[in-house]
Amino acid sequence: MYDCIIIGAGHNGLVCANYLAQAGQKVMVLERRHLPGGACVTEGLWPGFKVSTASYVVSLMLPEIIRDFDLPRHGYEVLPRNPSSFTPLLNGRYLLLGRDQEQNICEISKFSSRDAEAFVQYESLLERIAECIEPILSSTPPDVLPLPANWRDIPLTKRIRDGRKSWSLYQSLKFLGDDLPEAMEFLTGSASKILDRWFESDVLKATLATDAIIGTFQPISAPGTAYVLLHHVMGSAGGARGVWGYVKGGMGGLTKALVAAGSESGVEIRYKSEVTEILTNGETVTGIRIADGDILHAKTVASCVNAHWTFERLLNRDVLPEPFQRAVQRIDYASASMKINLAVSELPDFTCLPGHAEVGPQHRGTIHFGPSTEYLERAYDDAKYGQPSEHPIIEMTIPTSVDRTIAPEGQHLLSLFVQYAPYELSNGNWDDIKESFADRCIEEIARYAPNVPDSILHRQVLSPLDLERVYGLTGGNIFQGAMPLHQLFNLRPVAGWSDYRTPITGLYLCGSAAHPGGGVMGACGRNAAIEILRDV
Repeated sequence: MYDCIIIGAGHNGLVCANYLAQAGQKVMVLERRHLPGGACVTEGLWPGFKVSTASYVVSLMLPEIIRDFDLPRHGYEVLPRNPSSFTPLLNGRYLLLGRDQEQNICEISKFSSRDAEAFVQYESLLERIAECIEPILSSTPPDVLPLPANWRDIPLTKRIRDGRKSWSLYQSLKFLGDDLPEAMEFLTGSASKILDRWFESDVLKATLATDAIIGTFQPISAPGTAYVLLHHVMGSAGGARGVWGYVKGGMGGLTKALVAAGSESGVEIRYKSEVTEILTNGETVTGIRIADGDILHAKTVASCVNAHWTFERLLNRDVLPEPFQRAVQRIDYASASMKINLAVSELPDFTCLPGHAEVGPQHRGTIHFGPSTEYLERAYDDAKYGQPSEHPIIEMTIPTSVDRTIAPEGQHLLSLFVQYAPYELSNGNWDDIKESFADRCIEEIARYAPNVPDSILHRQVLSPLDLERVYGLTGGNIFQGAMPLHQLFNLRPVAGWSDYRTPITGLYLCGSAAHPGGGVMGACGRNAAIEILRDV
């Protein structure tokens, strides 16, 4: 008998397990794969290379988690990137951006002196909004909607807590003052409309807009995409606000540190142990069954897998209320993301900023292949009809530009995050076309860095279908469920159940399917652990 069994050793599951174990609970984590981390992993795909096969950068990881588990003592180290982004153009020009304000002004002035002045104000506004939003990520959302009484029985203590949280949020937003209306637009509006109002330079707008659609199946003109713009000034895992970095040794370095910290607290982990059923007695959880037939009993079960797997694959649906079932069925898993990992013999040599013998500023940050907002919008046009983008949007990072522990001397890793690659195709299937689409992506990069195709030593292509198969991401959605407005905050995963609890007593969600959603931040696991401990 365990106090809690956690399904899935993703980073959120490990965070949840560690907090429960620190509180004295007997915790077992069951992982389907041969290694922990979910999408936050380092894998030795090729001799001498350590590849962050899925997630690839970090900034949003909650500082309290790093502190509470003393992760640096267990080997966790973030290597900052400076500059943080590079956008090459075919006409020989380029844009470099980083944390140095004076350097940013100089770079943007090459395209527009007006934009250079506006960018300082833009960044300042985003930081003020982010300061109000960040506390929301690390707390359980309040249920404030007048939902039908038969949806769930909410105790008075929770109603009081929700009232206090709502008042606290109201007070926090008051600090925005005259900025409040514009802040609301950043939370609900489209990235393209906001950027068009702020700036005139297309390369600057395209650089910022690319980040607004990563992982989504929406164009930059869609409502809600502006919210992601806030993420580039959130988080401090890179050592300062808004600094994104590479985890030393690959993203699995974070997972390894969480496993080591959990081991000290008594967390048990079983690998190659796929959960096939969540067991209940009436409307109360009793344990789980794994693929080899073993049954493990527990007082509580916390699922780090998504809502589709938890409620529609692992649970007898007869025990769930019908309104809840229908709400789960409506969850959107639309995805258009592909990941390509390349091992190369030399650094990319960009036509607009030559140099590949040594690491230059153009190699350290995120490299944006999407030179204009029209280019970004047209890339979506192909995908909305069920076909991969003719000219895809690509974000490329080169972690070996900062971390020399993950590749042989003189060789490098290129990590490509690609859009749009729709999960549902109008013609063909991903197993047949993924390699040809990967060729198309590399051809696009070669327009800017002609030496890349001939430098490739190895490559791994993960289509949306592969992301589903390997990492259990339904529809290939990297966030365990899309993140439009109707699937955020107290509507995630469904209205009335945003507090990590479920209609089954003792069954909780602790992964990205719950608030605040996707990203390597650990908030879902931490918040879930707080609620579990509150109940027990």
